[in-house]
Amino acid sequence: MLKLANIVLVLAATSTALMAGLFYAWSCSVTIGLAKVPDTVYITSMQAMNRAIQNAAFFACFFGALLLLPLSAYLHYSSPVPGRCWCLVAASLLYAIGVFGVTVAGNVPLNEALDAFHLPSASAQEIAAQRARFEGSWNRLNLVRAIAGTLSVIMVIIACLLPEDGA
Repeated sequence: MLKLANIVLVLAATSTALMAGLFYAWSCSVTIGLAKVPDTVYITSMQAMNRAIQNAAFFACFFGALLLLPLSAYLHYSSPVPGRCWCLVAASLLYAIGVFGVTVAGNVPLNEALDAFHLPSASAQEIAAQRARFEGSWNRLNLVRAIAGTLSVIMVIIACLLPEDGA
């Protein structure tokens, strides 16, 4: 029979892995493909995708990992503090800072600025300048999220491999 602590750990691991996979997939496929399209297509596509990603499935995992990782660390806490708990604390911090924090402080403001850009009335030069302001910064921030998310998943996996009793 699974204990509550292990059920939460499985849910935390799953949501964290799904988020890391999302950012990884963007870094190694979506942004590479979009780099090859004209500026107007790029901006139209990013505006559409940034709107579409705001859905229940995304938010469930994005906020789920943020809540479930520290909850899992708390549920695995005992005295002395076991390695499993420390790994889950590390996973929580990596996710909170490197995924959630970077998204809120970096990617979301860029997305909002791009969304406010009125493509139909913009000149070719304005469109090119908007893309230049957005693309490189957004891609670098997404790479940070992919790396932080992956490191968070690695810490969860290590936590799962450690004995529950901290021995």
